[in-house]
Amino acid sequence: MMTARLAAVSRLLAVPALAVLLAGCGIRATEVPTNFGPAPSRVQCSLSESDVSTQATRGVPVQVFLLCGSSLVTVDRTVRVPDGAADSERRMLVAQGLLDQLATPPSTAEKEAGYSTDVRGGITVGRPRPGDPEDTLRLSTAPAGLTSYALAQIVCTFSDSAAAEGDGSVILGGPGAESPRRYECTDEVRARPGSTEPPSKDAAGE
Repeated sequence: MMTARLAAVSRLLAVPALAVLLAGCGIRATEVPTNFGPAPSRVQCSLSESDVSTQATRGVPVQVFLLCGSSLVTVDRTVRVPDGAADSERRMLVAQGLLDQLATPPSTAEKEAGYSTDVRGGITVGRPRPGDPEDTLRLSTAPAGLTSYALAQIVCTFSDSAAAEGDGSVILGGPGAESPRRYECTDEVRARPGSTEPPSKDAAGE
C-alpha cells in the first residue's frame, strides 16, 4: 500500500515538472487561448482636438502634408493673404505660405505623435518665366535637387491647394533654364514618399 501511495505522489509531482520542461523547450503546455490585444504602435499619426486648436491662427485655412512613419499625412495650417489681393498674387502668396508651413518644425504635440518634415527653410516661389505655362511655380531650389520626401511633400501640398489647378497636379520649375515639369501626387507617392517619386512630364508648350 505504501508503495502505491509513493508512486501516485511521484506522478503528481512529475506533472508540473513536465510543464516547466515543455515551457523551457518553447512548447506550449496549455492550449488555453490568450488575447492581450494588438501590439502598441510607436507612431500615432493623429492629434487630439486640443492639439489641433493650438495650431489655428488668423488666416486662410490650408492643409499641408507632413511625414509620419513612412507615409504622408495632412495637418491643418493657415497662411496669411491680404484682403483684396489679385488672383495671381493670391496664388503666389498661398504657395509661399504653404512652403513656409512645410519648412516650419512640427510642434511638440506633433513630434510626439510622430510627425516630421524634410522640407528645409529658405525656399521661395517665383512667377513663371516667358514660355512657361501660366500656372508654373518656379522654386529657388530645383525640384531635382530636393530629397524624394521633400519633393513629395511639396507636390502633394501644392496639388491639393489653391496654388494649383485642382486636378491633382502642379507645374514646378527651378531657378535655372530647365523646362518646368508637371508633377502628380498619387496614392503611391502618399504611401511611400521615400521610394516613390511623384510622376512628372515635361510641361513645356502646354
